Amino acid sequence: MKLKSLMLGAAASMALAPAAFAERGSDGDVKIIYWQAPSILNPFLSGGTKDIESASMIIEPLARYNEKGELVPWLVEEVPTTANGGVSEDLTSITWKITPGITWSDGSAFTSADVKFTYDYCTDPEGGCAQLTKFEGVTAVETPDDLTVIVKFDAPTPNPYGPFVGGESPILQKAQFENCMGAAASTCTEQNFNPIGTGPFKVVEFKPNDVITMEANENYRVADKPAFASVTFKGGGSAAASGTAVMETGEFDYAWNLQLAPDVIAKMEAGGKGKPVAGFGPLLERIMLNNTNPDPALGPDERSVVRPHPFLSDPAVYKAMSMAIDRPLLVEVGYGQAGRVSCSWVPAPEAYAITVDGCDVQDIEGAKKMLDDAGIVDSDGDGVREKDGVPLKILYQTSTNAVRQDFQALIKEWWSEIGIETELRNIDASVFFGGDAGSPDTFQKFYADVEMYANTFNGTDPQAYLGNGLCDKAPRPDTQWQGENISRFCSEEFDAIHAELSETADMGKRAELAKQLSAMAFEEGAMIPLVHRGRLSAHANSLGGVKLNVWDSELWNVADWYRIK
Repeated sequence: MKLKSLMLGAAASMALAPAAFAERGSDGDVKIIYWQAPSILNPFLSGGTKDIESASMIIEPLARYNEKGELVPWLVEEVPTTANGGVSEDLTSITWKITPGITWSDGSAFTSADVKFTYDYCTDPEGGCAQLTKFEGVTAVETPDDLTVIVKFDAPTPNPYGPFVGGESPILQKAQFENCMGAAASTCTEQNFNPIGTGPFKVVEFKPNDVITMEANENYRVADKPAFASVTFKGGGSAAASGTAVMETGEFDYAWNLQLAPDVIAKMEAGGKGKPVAGFGPLLERIMLNNTNPDPALGPDERSVVRPHPFLSDPAVYKAMSMAIDRPLLVEVGYGQAGRVSCSWVPAPEAYAITVDGCDVQDIEGAKKMLDDAGIVDSDGDGVREKDGVPLKILYQTSTNAVRQDFQALIKEWWSEIGIETELRNIDASVFFGGDAGSPDTFQKFYADVEMYANTFNGTDPQAYLGNGLCDKAPRPDTQWQGENISRFCSEEFDAIHAELSETADMGKRAELAKQLSAMAFEEGAMIPLVHRGRLSAHANSLGGVKLNVWDSELWNVADWYRIK
């Protein structure tokens, strides 16, 4: 099967016969492998996809997005709207009605108090919450009774589906986490590694950066689900080993994020044990530009303060760096039909994507001229340009992965052609995307000049995601290095446009504002977009019920998985 056919026909390949569940746990063990190993099971303390997705099997939101990008009720009776009275006419509040009878895996009742607690936990001023943008504009969460949650906003909010929606904003059990507020959050190892949830599985043992063992939640709200009695969730290794383990050897049932060249995927599929599944969502591979001074001589407080980088603050530098990149070649080398050239921070849905002239054309000579015209030249003949006496020498870091190392090597060569010297560094993905506040190697700390990775968002509205560019969302020591403004980009104009977006109801105007924000991030030096990536994972031929979801956690419907007999 050609990968192009796979991308176009992914939906058809997932049209599996419905399971005939005999009883909960009747299908034994299901084995999942993520080559980026989970390091924590609390998404509020990690922005890493591998942590959010593994946790989604255990703790859940009030509503989430299905494989079509549609918002569907999860722990509630219906999705509130203005039509059903759940969203106020003035758009300043949303009322959720919890489905009666839902319990936590320990048998205790799931109530509105747990939902309010989750808000208090994430917004505690002494703590650090990786998902704080989900609660942007929220002034209060009220609980008039055990099954009613009212979220109030400080202004009309046309998109009130940020708090408690999607895999990034699940509910924590108050009884378990109430002593883990504020600065104590990261110290609660037992809670963060073994959260009590409402999901189909519960934790038996969690070995960070290695293996999670789970078992079926006997108190799960659907009587005959999950079909599997247990889960072995293996983390670490490589994308290649993960794909091989599912499609060639059959050792595992599901492999996530197979960031591999197209010919490698085709060879694996020929093994006959499994099949790839793919789809395009908002996943963007990009290079983040450090808007602070990453000088190792500075202390952590100074290295987190938004201040001009010695040379990356100059538009001539970062625009020349972007012009030197051959994006079509990156797509060809790294992803084939599973990638598209993009210079849009939000590449999907299409309504929010921007088109940038020249994005798909490499222009080495134009990049050189731009630097020359800005007076950034090689004054001493060593092949490296200087700005105000500072050589353009860059530390370029990313996670350890064959495709990313190929990208690094190519981009290093292109940048050398325009007079920029580059040192390459790669870090184990479990560490790079981990939430360890004590590690110097996380992508949040960003102790380098540039770093490359991909991320995405849940749902189809990018408001909260674009909020990751707000000045106050930069990771800092006093937030325990949590926050999604990784580049420390800061613009009063950006913040003002985002505030307008949060109050705008007209869909055309919302798209226009979102595009302005995406363009600002590119034009004003927050990032260099590279490739709009399709999500590509694989499952065993014997695993039924899989519906690849590019709008939420890939494991969103794990309760529906079953063994094909």
